[in-house]
Amino acid sequence: MEFTGVLSVLMVDDFPTAAAWYERFFGRGPDRRPMESCAEWQLATGGAVQVFGNAEAAGGSTVVLGVDDVDARVAEVAGRGIEMTASTTPNGAFRLATVADPAGNTVMLGRPLG
Repeated sequence: MEFTGVLSVLMVDDFPTAAAWYERFFGRGPDRRPMESCAEWQLATGGAVQVFGNAEAAGGSTVVLGVDDVDARVAEVAGRGIEMTASTTPNGAFRLATVADPAGNTVMLGRPLG
């Protein structure tokens, strides 16, 4: 089986609030709005994040976004009013930073070390 892309879908209960939060997090508006309560950000070739209004399923998702420099990205989003704290895993294998979106979904930035 060969895959050509991955789309991570984050369910939210208040779409306008969540869409605005993700615009701040990503530092730009969505690349696509396929439906009224749906916004997509293309982050890499074949990789995107979709925010979808669905109150019944909101808040239970996690997305891990690979970045080149966790601390630099944490500082970048802090400049847009979103606070994250970076840490290194106890085994020293990864540098990670985590934040919850307005619906309670977990958004994580990560980079392997070594």
